[in-house]
Amino acid sequence: MPLKLLRLIPAACLVAALAAGAAEKPKGDKTKAAPPAEVDPYAEVQPATETLDLTAYQKIRDEGLNHSHVMDFATALMDGIGPRLTGSPNAKKANEWTRDTLTKIGCENAHLEDWGEFGLGWQQLNTWARMVTPDTAILILQATPWSPSTSGPVTGDVVYVKIDSEKDLDTYKGKLAGKVVLFGAMREVPPVDKALFERYTEKELEELAEFPVTAGGAGLPPAMQARLQERMARLRLIDKIAQFFADEKVAAVIEPSRDGKNGGGSGGTFFDDNGATLGRTPYLADKQVKVPVAVAAIESYGRLYRLTEAHVPVTVQIDVETKFTGDHEHGFDTVAEIPGTDPTLKDQVVMVGGHLDSWIAGTGATDNGAGSVVAMEVMRILKSLDVKPRRTIRIALWTGEEQGLFGSRGYAKIHFGSAALSTAPDQAQLPDFMRRTTGPLELKPEQKVISGYFNIDNGSGKIRGIYTQGNYAIAPIFEQWMAPLKDLGVTTVTNRNTGGTDHLSFDAVGIPGFQFIQDDLDYESRTHHSNEDTVERLQPADLKQIATVEAIFVYNAAMRDKMLPRKPLPHPELEEQKRKQLEIMPGAVPPSEPSK
Repeated sequence: MPLKLLRLIPAACLVAALAAGAAEKPKGDKTKAAPPAEVDPYAEVQPATETLDLTAYQKIRDEGLNHSHVMDFATALMDGIGPRLTGSPNAKKANEWTRDTLTKIGCENAHLEDWGEFGLGWQQLNTWARMVTPDTAILILQATPWSPSTSGPVTGDVVYVKIDSEKDLDTYKGKLAGKVVLFGAMREVPPVDKALFERYTEKELEELAEFPVTAGGAGLPPAMQARLQERMARLRLIDKIAQFFADEKVAAVIEPSRDGKNGGGSGGTFFDDNGATLGRTPYLADKQVKVPVAVAAIESYGRLYRLTEAHVPVTVQIDVETKFTGDHEHGFDTVAEIPGTDPTLKDQVVMVGGHLDSWIAGTGATDNGAGSVVAMEVMRILKSLDVKPRRTIRIALWTGEEQGLFGSRGYAKIHFGSAALSTAPDQAQLPDFMRRTTGPLELKPEQKVISGYFNIDNGSGKIRGIYTQGNYAIAPIFEQWMAPLKDLGVTTVTNRNTGGTDHLSFDAVGIPGFQFIQDDLDYESRTHHSNEDTVERLQPADLKQIATVEAIFVYNAAMRDKMLPRKPLPHPELEEQKRKQLEIMPGAVPPSEPSK
């Protein structure tokens, strides 16, 4: 029996006692009877067997697989608008285009919602570089997001700078004026001896379905905590290095691209994201990077690096042309609906979405144009079939996901609730999206009417199953929904958590939020935040399957008699106590007492 239902038993007994007492009162007693106890729809016992409308399954499959428009949406968004960095003019275009397109396909109440101030508006206009001496060569690179411009093409001697600690700054003081600085260690470039394009095997899916029982499951493992602390210390140093380069008046900075899975970060592929920016929050006016910065494909960087290490004089000409479009740009989410029709359920909501923003090196196709156009295709499929959902179906396309789930977190805070963030010293230095909440969770009325949220944000690989995010009660429901979809490759339900995207904003406020299991394809190896993240990397057949499967999930959630079951409400105010070590060791001396 669900815990929430158990909590109702004492209240029910009390109501029964009051009723019995009222029966013994004189007939002339005008005392009003106690109002009935409010029933929590999430505490109701779920049916053991789901009622599936297989005719609706067939119609959705036919429309989604045989009459798809998902690639029409994709080329319009990715080719027609391009990369969509949060706060940029292209992000604004994408918000407006998605709003207007959702209206055209028949959705109602399509609008933009302001989730708050973001920071600097920015766009890359042009970036190029070439080696001038000892040979001429074209370099493959782009500006890092929020980099300032050079003053037209500038030529400078190349110098490699290695700074591991603040004291290393003294080594280069007074030596970098007008130089083109190589900043970042040259990494190994392994041969590509494994496939960059992968799909899950049946064995891997079976392993994924098994829930791992590991030490430290309630928080970050110690090794990961140590790596996080090391990274944060490095980022604090980066802020000082960025200011040092500005004070030294360097001409420009070139960084090496990181690698991808299976050695995918080679062959001219480079990754241009937070890891390449010279600062933690370069989109804030008071943290703005003051020197031009570009990230280069490892082969371009490698030649410059090896020549300088061999003490060969090298000069590079570089032109970084960018534009700042505002200091205090706001972020917006695109929202639209198919209204519910059931008189008792129409105010309840099922949500579907993905993040609309992207990085700049490609056109944001797999991350996460795919998730956005799939969500739009879900709405188109349901509208084309003239579905009359019992609950309202709402699409939300977020921005600011890449900088910290800003759009979905802002939406959740405005509509559903929030909890205060920890101000502990080890937490205050982290970005907001990584900080613990201290609670208590303060909820708003809308939180109770959201049945669930379905998200796509792992590229364009077809759906193989779904993560329950630890919602054990929903696993048997999803298994029944998926049974008629096994021929599409949808087979796996896992109770594991998966992180890194917008369903977490719903989970944090007690709303069922789900991310699907998707085939990896070349997402982690080649396209994630890279110059290869273009329409060519989308798999049309997979996108049709994703939209069809997600439309069926959304349809089932909107039509079933009961809301989707929820996990127990989060209580972040109790987490600190739960993390404390039990004092059970015989003979142990409390830390406050001196040892003998």
